[in-house]
Amino acid sequence: MDFGFTTAAYVVAAVLFIFSLGGLSGQESAKRAVWYGIVGMAIAVVATLIGPGAGLWPLSIILIAIGAVVGYQLATKVEMTQMPELVAIMHSLVGLAAVFVGCSADMTIGMVDAAKAAGEGVEGVFAELVAKKTPIEITILQVELVLGIWIGAVTFTGSVIAYGKLSGRVDSAATQLPGGHLLNAAAAILSVLLLMMYLGGSGSWTLVLMTLAALFIGYHLIMGIGGADMPVVVSMLNSYSGWAAAAIGFSLGNDLLIVVGALVGSSGAILSYIMCKAMNRSFISVILGGFGGAKGDQMAVEGEQIAIDADGVAAALAEADSVIIVPGYGMAVAQAQQSVSELTRKMRAAGKEVRFAIHPVAGRLPGLMNVLLAEAKVPYDIVLEMDEINEDFPETDVVIVIGSNDIVNPAAQDDPNSPIAGMPVLEVWKAKQVFVSKRGQGTGYSGIENPLFYKENTRMFYGDAKASVDSLLPKLD
Repeated sequence: MDFGFTTAAYVVAAVLFIFSLGGLSGQESAKRAVWYGIVGMAIAVVATLIGPGAGLWPLSIILIAIGAVVGYQLATKVEMTQMPELVAIMHSLVGLAAVFVGCSADMTIGMVDAAKAAGEGVEGVFAELVAKKTPIEITILQVELVLGIWIGAVTFTGSVIAYGKLSGRVDSAATQLPGGHLLNAAAAILSVLLLMMYLGGSGSWTLVLMTLAALFIGYHLIMGIGGADMPVVVSMLNSYSGWAAAAIGFSLGNDLLIVVGALVGSSGAILSYIMCKAMNRSFISVILGGFGGAKGDQMAVEGEQIAIDADGVAAALAEADSVIIVPGYGMAVAQAQQSVSELTRKMRAAGKEVRFAIHPVAGRLPGLMNVLLAEAKVPYDIVLEMDEINEDFPETDVVIVIGSNDIVNPAAQDDPNSPIAGMPVLEVWKAKQVFVSKRGQGTGYSGIENPLFYKENTRMFYGDAKASVDSLLPKLD
C-alpha cells in the first residue's frame, strides 16, 4: 500500500522533534520546545493510525486511552524529586517494547516462511512487507531485530535497576558478582555466538538465550555503578533507549522511528559524554559499568562540624555584598526552590549581587536544578554553570550550599583515593564564609564524607532546607 500522506507527516514530525531537541538546550526556549515535541508526536500517532495502523482502530483507541490515563496520573502525582526514577522506568518501557517488537518480527518471518512453503498468501502490512524481501534482505532484517532485542533487553533491566537505586529500593553502592567484568564479557561473547547460530538457522531458541544474556548484562552493568554516578547512568540509558527505538524502526521499516531513535540515541550519548567530562570519568567506563567505588583508604577527616542558627546566617547575609547559592538534591527533596527564589529576591532588592552556581551533575538527573529554579521564576541570567563561576568564589562574601555534597567536596582535589577523585567541583571553600543547609551530619545518598563541612570558614545550618530558608526570610526585611 502507498502511504504517501503518512510519509509526509513523518517528515513534519521529525522536523518538529529536531526543533524540540534544539529548544531544550536553553531555559528560555524550553517551554516552546516541549510543545514542538507534543505536536510532533500527535502528528506521528495520527499519521500511523490512518496509515500503517489502519484497521486496528478499536485496539488502538483502547491502548491510547489506557496510556493517556496512566500518563495523566504520573504527570499530576509524581513529584519533581521523583523525576529521575520516572525517567529511568520510562526507558525500561522503551527497551521492553524493542524486545517485543523484535520477537514479533521473528515470529512474522517464521509465519511467512511457513505460508510460502504451503503456497498460501499472507495478511498484514508487515507480513506483506516481509514476504516481498529477498533472502539477503531477510538476513538483514534478522540482524536488525536481534540488535533491537539485545539493546532493548540491556536497556530494560539496566533501567529497572537504575530506578531501584534512585528510588532507594536497591542499594546505591556499586556491587558486582564474583568475576566482575569477565561475566559481562562472557555474556557478550555468548550473545555474538547465539547471533551467528540464529542467522545460521538454528531456530528462535537462540533469541531466547540471547535475550536472557542481554538481560543479565543490563542488570550487572548498572549494579556495578555507584549512586554518586547515577546522573551519568540516566543519560546513558536514555541513549540506549534511543538506539533500541532506532532498531525497532529498521525492523518495522518505519522511517520516523529510525530518525527519532537516532536523535535520542545520539543526544543521550553526547549528554553522557558531557556528564563524564564533568565527573572526570572515562566514557568507556560508563558503557562497561562497574565504576564509582573507592580506590583505596580515604583520607581521614579531622575537626568538627560547627552549627549556626538563622540569626547568624541572616547577620552574615546582611553584611555581604556578593552571595552565591549552590543548590543540590536536598533542595529538591525539601521543595525549597520557591523559598530560595524569595530569598534571592529580597537580597537583590537590598542591592546585593546574588548568583547561582550549577554543577552539571547536581541532583540525580541532568538539568534537575535548572528545572527547579526555572519553576521558581529565578532569573535565567543569574544561573551560571560551574565553568562560568568557579573562579569567582575567592571574591565572594557568602556561599549558601543547599542540599549538595559531592559537587562541593574538596576531597575530589585533595584525596586521590576518594571515589570522586579528579572530579571537577564547585570550589566553594575558597569563599569568605560558607553556610551549608543540611538535614543532619550523615554522608547523604552517595555515602562520601565531605571535608568541607569541617573547614574553619564553614558553618552548618541544620534542618529541613525549606524550613531553614523560610526562617531567614523575615530576618532580612
